[in-house]
Amino acid sequence: MSNIAYPARYDLPWKTLLSHAFRPFLDFFFPGFSSHINWKQRPRFRDKELAGVGLGAGPDVMVVDKLVEVGLCKGRVRSELIHIEIQAQRDPALARRVFDYNCRICRESDLPVVSLVVLADDDPNWRPTAYRKRAWSTMTTFSFRMVKLLDYAADLDALEASHNPAAWVTLAHVRTLLACHDPDKLFAAKLHLARLLFKHRWSKKRIIILFNVLNWMMVLPELLQERFLEQVFQQNKENEMAEKELTPFEELEQWFARKMEKQYREKYLGEGLLQREESRRQGLEQGLEQGLEQGRDEGREEGRKEGATALLERQLVRRFGPLPQTVRKKLAKASLSQVEAWSDALLEVTSLKEVFK
Repeated sequence: MSNIAYPARYDLPWKTLLSHAFRPFLDFFFPGFSSHINWKQRPRFRDKELAGVGLGAGPDVMVVDKLVEVGLCKGRVRSELIHIEIQAQRDPALARRVFDYNCRICRESDLPVVSLVVLADDDPNWRPTAYRKRAWSTMTTFSFRMVKLLDYAADLDALEASHNPAAWVTLAHVRTLLACHDPDKLFAAKLHLARLLFKHRWSKKRIIILFNVLNWMMVLPELLQERFLEQVFQQNKENEMAEKELTPFEELEQWFARKMEKQYREKYLGEGLLQREESRRQGLEQGLEQGLEQGRDEGREEGRKEGATALLERQLVRRFGPLPQTVRKKLAKASLSQVEAWSDALLEVTSLKEVFK
């Protein structure tokens, strides 16, 4: 098994967070804008319309796009569209693409569009915030709000202390970047984040979703992934020693660990393999002596039969040439005593047909 860390996946984790915790995402990254949204009106995701606009980055550039319609607390306009783009690699065309998206979405929907960008790359100096185009006396300037995930690396303690799930995912993203594809560093960071996940009093659903986010983002080699899961399960077993004094949160932790253990066993061992192994173990314990003795007798009998059959087959081929398929089948099905009888008859016969009379 390889001990090299696979490339991190950033697209699916961030899409999942945006779908699952859209308000916490805006509260964490863009709190000023979030305060103007009427959260009593449920946000409406319009990603299919965004896909229909027909823009996108190159095939080697990972991009997360979301288009969400929200209600506003004040003003003439009751609704706005929010176009969110999370960029995981440096792309010189990003600002132009955000500008094009904004223009086309406005034209298609006839609603104001707010463009928000999260830069999730590893280049601290790349910080686009505007697109500018000039043709003689005409100047086009388009600006957008931007946050850089690497900036949060300066205060990891604050991310750990935050109860916002967007902060936890940001911490996972930053720790993944800082690991620089080192499997051991990635393993330590992933185990720390898993333990931190259990400290938050989040719902079972949120814990499961964020645990999946962690596995998608921090991709470990298979051996380290098994070790990671084993340590999560071991922590659960240690908690079970004080089961009578468990808090409601610790009960939730045990429930989740048992669920993950079941998934792990199904993935790496398979239910059928476990059942066969258990049956084999019980059979050995219940009838070991009888089975060994019977196995020895059957083995000796089968060995003698195979040897006698092979010898008879060679002799038949030498005397009568290649054997028909019917004869080979008859030899394979015959008992040891029958093979021995045919071998004795071989000395007196003149044709293959007479051997089997």
